[in-house]
Amino acid sequence: MSAVSLRIAVDLVYFTGRKGGTESYARGLFPALAAANDDFRFVGIGNRELAEQPPDWFPGEIVALPVSGENRAAWAAAVALAVGPRARAIGADVLHCPSNFGPVVRLLPTVVTVHDILGIRHPEWVQGSLARGVQAMSRATVRAASRIITDSEASATDVHELLGRSRADIDVIQLGVKPVDVLERSGERTGRPFVLSGGNRMAHKNFDGLLEAWALIPAAERPKLVITGSHGDDPLRPVVRRLGLTEDVELREWVSSEELAALYDRASAYVFPTLFEGFGLPVLEAMARGCPVIGSDLPVLHEVGGDDMVYFDPYDHASIAAAVRKVVNDVDAQHALAAAGRKRAATFTWQRAADATAEVYRRLV
Repeated sequence: MSAVSLRIAVDLVYFTGRKGGTESYARGLFPALAAANDDFRFVGIGNRELAEQPPDWFPGEIVALPVSGENRAAWAAAVALAVGPRARAIGADVLHCPSNFGPVVRLLPTVVTVHDILGIRHPEWVQGSLARGVQAMSRATVRAASRIITDSEASATDVHELLGRSRADIDVIQLGVKPVDVLERSGERTGRPFVLSGGNRMAHKNFDGLLEAWALIPAAERPKLVITGSHGDDPLRPVVRRLGLTEDVELREWVSSEELAALYDRASAYVFPTLFEGFGLPVLEAMARGCPVIGSDLPVLHEVGGDDMVYFDPYDHASIAAAVRKVVNDVDAQHALAAAGRKRAATFTWQRAADATAEVYRRLV
């Protein structure tokens, strides 16, 4: 280890720009780490695509492994077997793997951020043979890592109880959100109100349940529902047709950050019907934009949203529908939730997350 600086290798083999929360984590954390620690030198271990077009947010050079970030099996194998040797070869003092998985053999001090262990807690929500691979990788990763970072107490408890890692080896570091300047929400919103939601189409995101709930809202007061985040042929489309909601639901693919910001700003509320999360970053992102949040009554979302969002039972379609109607029909409630949410989101900063993560690195070396 250099007496002057720490060389931090970062696993970015998984990164494509279209993988949601784990990528938001990397984009928020590493610039904040570099800004506050001038003795850190970062090197990203990336895939072919990332090396060809290095991201402007990463505070260091990118060295490539000969795999594609679009090939799940290839990048998983690279993380398990190749990232550690490459990090050691470039003289890294610490390796940080920020996307759930890491090397199966520890060759240098290694930190893995385990956002969740869905494949072990709820294997029924992970596709077939993929579940077995995810389970094996999760177990090997947690066993080999020097330290584990989780986003929430809920995830820390899962890692401890289901994978047997000592709670003393786990650091809970909550995620952050970028502060944004937003205008006060106007009471003069014109046109049909709409509610925003988004995410991948995995079963635990519970979009089928959300659509069933939407069908329970009387047609005369039913807001439009916009769901972003699909890839290719959206599996929700047949559900929308079956429920007779084709005029009430707009299914959109992955949207840019600018498009998403505009949707947050115009929506009456953001609804998050998830059955399981490691954190719940969309809750914070919506709050930061002054968008009222309606979400599942799960312990992990209480860690994020506190008393500043409206909760429902995600397994009860009538409960979801009632919560949506309560917020959409009450402009004063929307104003109050928006103000409280902005205030709460402001306490979740990437700098706070970076300071805690830097302390983990320093303790390791």
